[in-house]
Amino acid sequence: MRLATTLTAALIGLPSAAWAQGPDGATLFARCAACHLPDGAGVPGAFPALRAQVGRYAAVPAGRAYLVSVVSHGLTGAVAAAGMVYSGFMPAQTLSDEEVATVLNHVIHDIAAPGSKAAPFTGAEVAALRQGREGASAQDSRALRPDDLAVDP
Repeated sequence: MRLATTLTAALIGLPSAAWAQGPDGATLFARCAACHLPDGAGVPGAFPALRAQVGRYAAVPAGRAYLVSVVSHGLTGAVAAAGMVYSGFMPAQTLSDEEVATVLNHVIHDIAAPGSKAAPFTGAEVAALRQGREGASAQDSRALRPDDLAVDP
């Protein structure tokens, strides 16, 4: 009986312990998947695919700043992806620094380019990239886009 009570107490504690670590990237990406689809394929003409370009952006400092800005401040303005031009609007996501890092890592390493050599984002890096940009807009994010990386491979 004592062992059963101990095991029950331990199992009851697991969900709260897991929640304290925060949601995983796939869970956070669910909000993105509404438009970009669960596999990041996007919807041609409406929402760009994430697979082709996000890994390239994550590999260079300017691209990393752009990705953090897009998640944090949204994106508006024409962008080219996979041979199409998109002129929609992506709303800003209200996420902590750690959550932004987690969702970007999920996209980069699990969706865009499994096995990507791009360094994982950290909460500290996201915080540094957000610093001084508190009032940035979706248009400001577009201005950060390194267009030389936007070419299809």
